[in-house]
Amino acid sequence: MIYTRPRAMIDGSAPDGHGSQGIAVRQMATERMRDVKKKNEETASPRKQGRRPEWASGLRQLYDSVVEEPLPDSFADLISKLDKPD
Repeated sequence: MIYTRPRAMIDGSAPDGHGSQGIAVRQMATERMRDVKKKNEETASPRKQGRRPEWASGLRQLYDSVVEEPLPDSFADLISKLDKPD
């Protein structure tokens, strides 16, 4: 047995014959989904929108400057001592 929806439901009308109510409900749902999507876009994090927050470039510069600093001699000596076999 194959289930088929009644014709009244396919064209957007309600099964009780109130066609305009079915269409009105669909329009309200569509408008609500559009509003929710717009709100989500407005409140989405900058990362999700493809933008970086204002402080990100300063943080990146600080990180890069720390990474580029030379290794202190005391650390280099410690590493060499740890690398030596006992």
